Amino acid sequence: MSKLTTAPRNVFQTFMNFPLVEDLDTLKADVAIIGMPYGDPYTIDELINDQTNAPTAVRRASKRISQALDRYDFDIGGPVFGGKDVRVVDVGDVPGNAADHVGHYKKAEAAIRKIRAAGALPITIGGDHGIPIPIFRALDGEGPITLVHLDAHLDWRDNVNGVKEGYSSTIRRASEMAHIDKIFQVGIRGQGSARTEEVEAARAYGANIITTNEWQDIGTAALLDRIPNGGRYYLTIDADGLDPSVMPAVEGPQPGGITYRQTIDLIKGLFAKGEVVGTDIVEIAPARDVNEITSMTAGHIILNIIGALARSSQFRR
Repeated sequence: MSKLTTAPRNVFQTFMNFPLVEDLDTLKADVAIIGMPYGDPYTIDELINDQTNAPTAVRRASKRISQALDRYDFDIGGPVFGGKDVRVVDVGDVPGNAADHVGHYKKAEAAIRKIRAAGALPITIGGDHGIPIPIFRALDGEGPITLVHLDAHLDWRDNVNGVKEGYSSTIRRASEMAHIDKIFQVGIRGQGSARTEEVEAARAYGANIITTNEWQDIGTAALLDRIPNGGRYYLTIDADGLDPSVMPAVEGPQPGGITYRQTIDLIKGLFAKGEVVGTDIVEIAPARDVNEITSMTAGHIILNIIGALARSSQFRR
């Protein structure tokens, strides 16, 4: 059988130097970090854009965010693993193919299916915001899933240049999948890609759109109260959902964004509510970064996801 992932590009370095596992058929882990550099491009120029470098950049920056995982993390409330034997691995990147520029979506879907079959939580580093689409497909046996989407933009375009699975159509495609139930879109703000008809389509579906202003007004606890308890959740984080002061390295920065604290409180709240079946962080453009702030913040978010899992009821080992 052909391999579904390859070792991280350029310099071999996994996230936080966690063990590298390339054979997903023998995967034994609680968390699997996976890179998906490539989306479905709208133009030939987007086939290899700066966002394809993000998995490597986040891995490289991870050496700066923690001296040792047994150190006390004040964001998490203790060491990352919380005294638990949490098995975390890095499974490398889903490779692209210039001769078949969307074939990697099939490989991505197959990889996530294997990760979930092994009982592991996938944490995906994009890539643009098209990459959750094959991930959603891979979760078709785990519904109903409540999708929580943190982003400055709505992502309800039906197509761009005839491309239906690109980064502006992610939530529209999710809404068409039978196993995706409720959708919460949080941190929305500014004038992004959404036309009036796309906002109307989102509302007609029943998407819960919570703008940044509303989130700031009501607080994270009240926002979490709107999300049903006891469900299964998928969290997709577009880096431009956070404020540019926190994550400057994005293509579509919008002022007045979500803070790092709001983000980690949302993560902790979802793990407290039920089972999180997957997460991703996407749309990082490393060439625009300042002192690796964006990549380091992404790394801190990943550690908070792992820490929240270790302290949740879904971690049973």
